Amino acid sequence: MTATVIDGKAFAAKVRAEVAKGVAKLKEEQGITPGLAVVLVGEDPASQVYVRSKGKMTVEVGMNSIEHKLDVDTSEADLLALIAQLNSDPEIHGILVQLPLPDHLDSDLVINSIDPAKDVDGFHISNVGLLGTGQKSMVPCTPLGSLMMLRDHHGSLSGMNAVVIGRSNIVGKPMAQLLLGDSCTVTIAHSRTKDLPDVVRQADIVVAAVGRPQMVQGDWIKPGATVIDVGINRIEKPEGGTRLVGDADYDSCAAVAGAITPVPGGVGPMTIACLLANTLTACCRANGLSEPEGLTA
Repeated sequence: MTATVIDGKAFAAKVRAEVAKGVAKLKEEQGITPGLAVVLVGEDPASQVYVRSKGKMTVEVGMNSIEHKLDVDTSEADLLALIAQLNSDPEIHGILVQLPLPDHLDSDLVINSIDPAKDVDGFHISNVGLLGTGQKSMVPCTPLGSLMMLRDHHGSLSGMNAVVIGRSNIVGKPMAQLLLGDSCTVTIAHSRTKDLPDVVRQADIVVAAVGRPQMVQGDWIKPGATVIDVGINRIEKPEGGTRLVGDADYDSCAAVAGAITPVPGGVGPMTIACLLANTLTACCRANGLSEPEGLTA
């Protein structure tokens, strides 16, 4: 068996096109332009690249992109004051504080100071609670993108066995909640799970989000299962230099699985696409308008 490759890059382009249509409709019918504000503290190189990419794609779908780049030694009080200003600005519908923050800043305090309705990362404790109780929330982007690809590939997920490897607040836990919401039977496993390969072998859906390069091997995978690889790890190449790999060993898993996401080009592109989708959803909710279909959980 050779797995079907789930092309996250192509799927993300479709999502962005749907977002652009929704933005154009808002502008034409309501005179409203969704606005996304991104706050970057310090000069972490990976964060800078990510913020540039977000800004470019925000503009491409017709939204207003606002970037606030703050010095690495910005005080917590000044950062919280900026977030309060963005919370009260009616033209800002989504607020994202780029993580990681410098060590002197309390990430939880900062994230929980964002208006939950504008928390397009879905990290605010109120959104975590709403998602966990099956209520309308802002949904974390990476799990949302993974769910969209699973729905697109399978149609209904009802009754399927899903194993999520990883228990992070950003991916593992919300992913499990979303799969429960689609009536999967869900196991959250992790690096300390006993007999982890045997647990994974029971799964129709495997979401690998444990942060260990190529940890999940092909002989862990049930024949025909779908593997969603959330991992992004940089490893040394034998001939020198580095390359990106996921949390699953791609070649051995692809030989057994029914479908698999590659790294790069799988889940990664969906994260920014879902950030834009969340911003459009937040804008519609803020203005009492119908949400675009298919762009949230």
